[in-house]
Amino acid sequence: MPMSAIFCLLLFFLLSPLKVPAHQIPHCLIKGLPLVRNLSGYPQNNFGREGLSHITIAGAVLDGLKEVELWLQTFSPGSRTPIHRHSCEEIFVVLKGSGTLFLAPDLHMRQPAKPNEFSIFPNSTFSIPVNAVHQVWNTAEDTDLQMLVVISRPPVKVFIYDDWLMPHSLAKLKFPYYWDEECFHLSKDDYNDEL
Repeated sequence: MPMSAIFCLLLFFLLSPLKVPAHQIPHCLIKGLPLVRNLSGYPQNNFGREGLSHITIAGAVLDGLKEVELWLQTFSPGSRTPIHRHSCEEIFVVLKGSGTLFLAPDLHMRQPAKPNEFSIFPNSTFSIPVNAVHQVWNTAEDTDLQMLVVISRPPVKVFIYDDWLMPHSLAKLKFPYYWDEECFHLSKDDYNDEL
């Protein structure tokens, strides 16, 4: 067992007798919770991104999953993801609200170029292929956009673009991603060695 996991478990057992509410425990310490979980008390954070609420329901860092990861994300009116691509497939299920998916038309160009636009709405679903440049906006004026998100091959490696004309070669790698940072104590190379 990696030293970081031992540290997280030790902290969990030290905090447990204090009856600290689950929403106040860092998500990396919740490994001891039962299989059935109540999301209403589950830790959520915006990770410095105004208008975002993110919960990793089941993931690589938290639960040791290797094939898929499940998130619940809520975007307040007008908020959006950065323009980005990642080394995994992604499937969205829109639970409530409406918005716009922007998706680059071709993966083989030098840069993403002008994206195609797709309306998203409750009970709609869409999938993003590996390395397809995309962005999701909550375009509603007064309603949150809430989605379940499934990714393959966690943890996610994200490349962020300043705009749709930025060359792929200049996109900035963000790894580990914001919601994995506080619990991801291994270097990228160490993690790949363990897989």
